[in-house]
Amino acid sequence: MNAAGIFFILVVAAHTTALPIQNSTGTNDSTKRFKRGLSANEMALQNEMTAMDKIMEANEYQIDPVIEGTSFREGDIAVTNRRGLKACFARSCLWPKSVDGYVYIPYLMSAEYDDMDRLAIQSGMEGIENGTCIRFVPWTHQRDYIDIQPKSGCWSYLGVHGGGQILSLEAPNCMTAGVTAHELMHSLGFLHEQSRADRDKHVTILWANIWKDKVRNFAKYKTNNMDMPYDYGSIMHFGRYAYSEDGDPTIVPRRNPNAKMGQIFGPSAIDKLKINKLYKCRV
Repeated sequence: MNAAGIFFILVVAAHTTALPIQNSTGTNDSTKRFKRGLSANEMALQNEMTAMDKIMEANEYQIDPVIEGTSFREGDIAVTNRRGLKACFARSCLWPKSVDGYVYIPYLMSAEYDDMDRLAIQSGMEGIENGTCIRFVPWTHQRDYIDIQPKSGCWSYLGVHGGGQILSLEAPNCMTAGVTAHELMHSLGFLHEQSRADRDKHVTILWANIWKDKVRNFAKYKTNNMDMPYDYGSIMHFGRYAYSEDGDPTIVPRRNPNAKMGQIFGPSAIDKLKINKLYKCRV
């Protein structure tokens, strides 16, 4: 099967949100609606915090995009008119593979980051590299590369975008290895796990509990899942209370309603299997 055949992302047109800006009141503001009235400490104590929770916190307030022609969907995926919200197939969206079997992804990291920020970003990269053929390397002269900047919020383009593509990791709100890995997974070409075409076999979306202007973030897409099982523990999975309007769950596992969904640490074992299958890694 060729790369296009196994590439599982089909991006369809959707009305999207605009670029998030920094919350001037900080990340513990109890008025932030996505947090369901729970503080970050309470969420951590309940083992509820996921990478997407952190991303939603950083991206809470949204205005017109800083980058002209760019809009956002699912909360943190940047889409441009140039790609037109159409199909994103392997040949145009996958990073190229080297003759030695590795996929080298060049990156630039903004000088605005301090040492602790850089450590968090590098830890996120290492989480993807370990057990896969992906290697993040400092940019030298390559045409396509990831330009990591502390823009407003946490977000990334989907797959290879062409040229220097921005990946935003706002400091300090996005400065965890898990958030970094989540956004880098988007840049590798992965959507959120609960966007899979077969997700309704595995989770129930409680539409009545979702903020009405966030319902579009729970769309399904026509996907090829590469014969990989549904992964509740994926770094790409929304948390149980994602975009909750009333403090009640918005996503519930079907087989075990109490199962944990998402996490904040880094790519799961299945996430890495997906990377290896998509990029035909021999590891």
